[in-house]
Amino acid sequence: MDFLVEGLLMITWKELVMYAIGVLLIWLAIKKDYEPALLLPMGFGAILVNLPNTGVLNQVLSGVGETQGIIQWLFEVGIEASEAMPVLLFIGIGAMIDFGPLLSNPKMFLFGAGAQFGIFAAILLAVVLGFDLKDAASIGIIGAADGPTSILVSQILKSRYVGAIAVAAYSYMALVPIIQPLAIRLVTTKKERMIRMKYNPSDVSKTVRIAFPIIVTFIVGLIAPSSVALVGFLMFGNLIRECGVLDTLSGAAQNYLSNLITLLLGITISFSMQADSFVNVNTLLIMLIGLFAFIFDTIGGVMLAKLINLFSKEKINPMIGGAGISAFPMSSRVVQKMAMEEDPGNIILMHAAGANVSGQIASVIAGGMVINLVTKFL
Repeated sequence: MDFLVEGLLMITWKELVMYAIGVLLIWLAIKKDYEPALLLPMGFGAILVNLPNTGVLNQVLSGVGETQGIIQWLFEVGIEASEAMPVLLFIGIGAMIDFGPLLSNPKMFLFGAGAQFGIFAAILLAVVLGFDLKDAASIGIIGAADGPTSILVSQILKSRYVGAIAVAAYSYMALVPIIQPLAIRLVTTKKERMIRMKYNPSDVSKTVRIAFPIIVTFIVGLIAPSSVALVGFLMFGNLIRECGVLDTLSGAAQNYLSNLITLLLGITISFSMQADSFVNVNTLLIMLIGLFAFIFDTIGGVMLAKLINLFSKEKINPMIGGAGISAFPMSSRVVQKMAMEEDPGNIILMHAAGANVSGQIASVIAGGMVINLVTKFL
């Protein structure tokens, strides 16, 4: 009993805040089903790393001295030293993605690019608010709605706010069904949301499907070398899917690999959620800037679609542009749901899916471009 009382007395108010945050993340994962594979381990990890004198961070053993705890070891080996976890996760993501809707309608590539506007707007905002360039660039990537890319960029740039950035990125990914409709309705009219689009899918041959990930890797490797690890592993996963001779490995990458890495990544990121470094005004600012970035990514894609409509005879439903973020397939499903709310017979899912997978590629390219630009300035 004395040990319990002693332990309770060691808990600070900041650690109490982290326990509350951990419980909130667990509640969102279980009750709301928001990215449970990641928010649940992140929430539980936030509690673990903030318990006083535990061995998950470091511990003192008799006759040995101070040794690394398991979460500290996972963080240093899997993220800090090699960035292995977020990169390996992209193999599984690539194996899940069908690029067919994008390849049959290549103009959807435009919306993947247009929906990255919020990243660069958020970087400028973060600099104005007093963050240095490395931290500002890392914070801006939250707008991509791509957790692994956010973690990788912030780690490569040695940001001091990896934990807050990871929490923000994955929280906003989970909140896509809530945030995106609000942002889209803000800049569209009911008439625009009711626009119907013809879908005339062209057959995408197996040769094209196999060649696509190889060609993309070559091109990205030349124009944005810093992003080739992410894009390369994403495309490698897609090549496993499309080659037709590795079905077992494709299934393993989509299920076992991605789920295992996601769980480990979630609990490992909690290393950066220690109360002393996490509970401060800057964390709140990061959450707000991340929300700004996410909203303006969506708005950027929508406004690009509206701009194209000024010069096009066949009108594009501007909600398609909002699907150009990286949150696949959530964003395309949200756009389809919104279209059917306005007009129950309006099916734009395949167009939205094309923009959505384009956003997956564009977000990692944007991450590489940000790394290149920042390292040149520093």
